[in-house]
Amino acid sequence: MLKKKITLSLLAIGGILTASFAKAVCPVCTIAVGSCVGLARWLKIDDRITGLWVGGLLVSLVIWTIDYLNRKNIKFKGREILTTILWYAITIIPLYFTGMIGHPFNQCWGIDKLLFGIIVGSIVFVIANFKHNYLKKRNNNKSYFPLQKVVFPVGFLAIASLIIYLIIR
Repeated sequence: MLKKKITLSLLAIGGILTASFAKAVCPVCTIAVGSCVGLARWLKIDDRITGLWVGGLLVSLVIWTIDYLNRKNIKFKGREILTTILWYAITIIPLYFTGMIGHPFNQCWGIDKLLFGIIVGSIVFVIANFKHNYLKKRNNNKSYFPLQKVVFPVGFLAIASLIIYLIIR
């Protein structure tokens, strides 16, 4: 059973990585997030931990989209806020209508566990990104080590996942 769970987890991660390399973001990422939430539930991973990673993915997509708009010189008033609202909406609304968010018995401190995880994961990812940028700026705009930009958010999310796991265990 454990071998089957590990295999399915690796397949899901591979699917997400393939989708990101294909640059097919809107519908594919929403479906990937929904599928991974379903897979995580099947693997009995708490929604708070799953939500952390969904929140991190959403912040990453917002940053990626704003960077893309900057490179294409597409500027309009409220671009960052609109991009953020759009990404969160196209992810959270389908999760709500499929019943993955909003069940009254799946709450933590009066908020849905998955939504709680998304909020915390988004905050953790933003903090990790600020920390990376701060350290990079202190080092003449160079990272201290290869893939620092990736290690910080993933590491911060992994640590947050461990902390939440230890708290809810």
